[in-house]
Amino acid sequence: MAEPRAITHRRVLAIALPIVAANITVPILGAVDTGVVGQLGEAAPIGAVGIGAVVLTAIYWIFGFLRMGTAGLAAQALGAGDRGELAALLTRALMIGFVGGAVLIVAQVPLFSLAFRLAPASAEVEGLAWTYMSIRVWSAPAMIALFGLLGWLIAQERTGAVLLIQLAMNGANVGLDLVFVLGFDWGVSGVAWATFLSEWLGLGFGLWLSRAAFRVPDWRAWDRVFDRVRLIRLARVNSDILIRSLLLEAILVSFMFWGAGFGDVTLAANQVLIQFLHLVAFGLDGFAFAAESLVGQAMGRRDPARLRRAAILTSFWGGLVAVGFGVAFWVAGGQIIDIMATAPEVRLAARDFLPWLVLAPLIGLAPFMLDGIFIGATRTADMRNMMVLSMIVYILAALALRPLGNHGLWLAYLISYAARGVTLAIRYPALERQAHPATP
Repeated sequence: MAEPRAITHRRVLAIALPIVAANITVPILGAVDTGVVGQLGEAAPIGAVGIGAVVLTAIYWIFGFLRMGTAGLAAQALGAGDRGELAALLTRALMIGFVGGAVLIVAQVPLFSLAFRLAPASAEVEGLAWTYMSIRVWSAPAMIALFGLLGWLIAQERTGAVLLIQLAMNGANVGLDLVFVLGFDWGVSGVAWATFLSEWLGLGFGLWLSRAAFRVPDWRAWDRVFDRVRLIRLARVNSDILIRSLLLEAILVSFMFWGAGFGDVTLAANQVLIQFLHLVAFGLDGFAFAAESLVGQAMGRRDPARLRRAAILTSFWGGLVAVGFGVAFWVAGGQIIDIMATAPEVRLAARDFLPWLVLAPLIGLAPFMLDGIFIGATRTADMRNMMVLSMIVYILAALALRPLGNHGLWLAYLISYAARGVTLAIRYPALERQAHPATP
């Protein structure tokens, strides 16, 4: 293997900042979709696009393991200098994406029916939402395959390409929204067709940016692509991440359900404050992704010193971002709440619980960054097991603190952050031991 490049602050920022920029485009697209259908002058189309997008996003989210698993394995292959395996991983990721998307297309009717049973709406909204989803679902293969492609690019520190894909996809979506909805008057169907085309465009553009991988024969070395040992490892890594992610989502869903028991105003306040957590995730994602790439490469090189430096530098910058968010929420949290909510009672309730959001970025730093570190090391069984322990701690804390009302619920939620951070930190030394050259 060639002498590796030094892990520097500049290198960490070069990986992280394009991801942060890409994340910023996501809520902008949602606002444009809503704004365009809002020009139709009716409430039902807005609700239909909102519900349809939430349902499909939730379904696609299940396949998020493909990005994380591919990123960790590809970074290790790159670190080990195994270019053949790196190319084969791209082929495997694309095949899983296409197959997964095809399954969703075939199963769309029962999936959508189940979604509307869980979250019923008016007949008009459901009808429009069904139209929207039945068009968009045909781009499921592109979206799921794109998860794997993005993970493959992140592993190679090509986050600038990730940003370009996001900009191209969202830019096309916005332009097609304007043409199809305002120009052709296609309504909700126009929004769906705009998204369908932009998602396939995003995958096509991503493959073009990755064209060098297809100029060598390794990507279609089928004996390697379908190697039983490598496929088993891929399945194990992805299944561990899927279980961990489902448990993490279960904590958030239970938090919202339990919060609903404290009344509509409290539920609305919690929904506003959850958006603060989404902002934190947008900021920390870039540095967690940098950890995935750099830690994975260090693991592939069997270099525990590089692994530790990667973990420290990415966490340092993640820590600065977390502190920045905490200070921003402390200083301007009230103003942010006023922008997001107009009801006086919701504003007052959200302000009452705002101190928990000031603490959230600081307590959430460790689990966010350790997730990236463990993904890069593909220590996914540890992630799964520590997530199980953290969920148990969360449930016990939520039950014990229930007499404190919504304050107790927020404290329990932050305790789940702390539990994930502490349990993963306890397992961290095993990563360095595994990376040591003497370890078989």
